[in-house]
Amino acid sequence: MLKVLIPTIMLFPTIWLTPAKLLWTTTTMHSSLIALVSLTWLKWASETGWATSNTYMATDPLSTPFLTLTCWLLPLMILASQNHINPEPINRQRLYISLLASLQTFLIMAFGATEIIMFYIMFEATLIPTLVIITRWGNQAERLNAGIYFLFYTLAGSLPLLIALLLLQQTTGTLSMLILQYTQPIALDSWGHKIWWAGCLIAFLVKMPLYGVHLWLPKAHVEAPVAGSMVLAAILLKLGGYGMMRMMIVLDAFNKELTYPFIILALWGIIMTGSICLRQTDLKSLIAYSSVSHMGLVAGGIMIQTTWGFSGAIALMIAHGLTSSMLFCLANTTYERVHSRTMILVRGLQMIFPLAAMWWFIANLANLALPPLPNLVGELTIITTMFNWSPWTIALTGMGTLITASYSLYMFLMTQRGQAPNHIKNLPPYHTREHLLMALHLTPIILLVAKPELLLGWCY
Repeated sequence: MLKVLIPTIMLFPTIWLTPAKLLWTTTTMHSSLIALVSLTWLKWASETGWATSNTYMATDPLSTPFLTLTCWLLPLMILASQNHINPEPINRQRLYISLLASLQTFLIMAFGATEIIMFYIMFEATLIPTLVIITRWGNQAERLNAGIYFLFYTLAGSLPLLIALLLLQQTTGTLSMLILQYTQPIALDSWGHKIWWAGCLIAFLVKMPLYGVHLWLPKAHVEAPVAGSMVLAAILLKLGGYGMMRMMIVLDAFNKELTYPFIILALWGIIMTGSICLRQTDLKSLIAYSSVSHMGLVAGGIMIQTTWGFSGAIALMIAHGLTSSMLFCLANTTYERVHSRTMILVRGLQMIFPLAAMWWFIANLANLALPPLPNLVGELTIITTMFNWSPWTIALTGMGTLITASYSLYMFLMTQRGQAPNHIKNLPPYHTREHLLMALHLTPIILLVAKPELLLGWCY
């Protein structure tokens, strides 16, 4: 654990002491080395499931994919932000990269925590850098409004979780995941216990987000700069799914009957947000709503509480994290050239940027779960386990899959095909940096095709 955490903390002196000319090169190299070291976590040797570095930090097959994704994303965020942060004063550039590094530190400590209260503190701590990134470096004046939505939705969901955790500590005498999973589960026999159960769940459902409490997400995504959108889509939403899985494994008290309304809401959300995607005009907004749709499927898979459901949820979360991050990067590269996110003004780009059109095409195919990508592995596993739970769910999940394919192709055709309008002639060409960024997003997705047990391994 410390082999990654200590180099991440050492990023801060690197950021503030490096000469201005070498700032971006050095931080990219340093964070890339951390990402490479984090890949060693995926080689699983422990028999018991947990590999501890101390009393409070440990890794297991559930947390390692998320930890590796967190470390993999920091160099990509630094690469993606280079163009639009470069004109700013050097201290602001340093502050921006410091915020990204602090976000990685908090996330490593959240995914690696064995104490639930430490997980909760780090879960909340990620709010601060994200909020500063959105409200300070966002594009429009709406960014303050988006920041307030983001903060209050998350806080309102999280406070019941804090009270629920304090009650759990009072009842069991410990909040260690290592001990709690072997204790007697709490019987949900009174209304008080059922409210306590909902308190444990709601914070994570808001963070995922579940349809109905999702309004903060499109706002935050649309207003955030590219690194903010990337980290939100790729990791912060996954904190909700990870937290739910942890609470379910640890408490073993998630009553099947109580999850029914949430599963129905999640399935209905897949169709509703997919339909909203079909009538979006804003490129980033469309990608943001597609995230809500995918996370609805993940929420359903987790709440069914079967081994298949959990495996599918992990596979889909990791695959979706890389895919949606790539889509946000592509949307940003388009915005930096055309200075518009409105899809009717950004069309016919295939003739101008043929290689970028290829990246768009592959990213959209990954988004609609093309075989044999891990996106399909996750979706099929969840759809199968849902069908096993109730055959009626196939109508909703099948419809959701069709709508996902429709809006993915709609997004590709609107931005790439057709005749290029007159206002987007003589655009600056794509840089090698941007092609490298797309390749680094896509490589893990393709490699996971060859070795999917890295994601599904915890249940074998």
